[in-house]
Amino acid sequence: MKSTLQSGLYYEFKFTVPEDKTVPYLYPESEEFQAMPKVFGTGFMVGLFEWACIKAINPHLDWPNEQTVGTDVKLSHIAATPPGFTVTVKLRLEKIEGKKLLFHVEAHDGVNQISEGTHERFIINAAKFNEKVTRKSETKA
Repeated sequence: MKSTLQSGLYYEFKFTVPEDKTVPYLYPESEEFQAMPKVFGTGFMVGLFEWACIKAINPHLDWPNEQTVGTDVKLSHIAATPPGFTVTVKLRLEKIEGKKLLFHVEAHDGVNQISEGTHERFIINAAKFNEKVTRKSETKA
């Protein structure tokens, strides 16, 4: 982590929602999801917030040796967004506690605010993390 990573960091990220980021595409094998409206899926929205946070902080890390993983998400999803709309994510790094980062995040689709909440990420050493995952994979019978 570089000394430039400071609380108060602000970042804006824009993403135009394609059809394949709507609810039926979350789990195509789910009959229930297939019957739902083609609007921006909450699962994809969470991923968009993660992506925006990663883009905001990567210049302040020893990327790709240092990376971050999501550890907590507390978000509303208060308005539906059809495909073709551009979602603007605004985030602010609220707090740094060692390797734990807490963000305030919100999103707007040009008509409505669609979400607000917090997202926590943890800085990891990518090689060590991947080694642990490999060891865990090897324990599966």
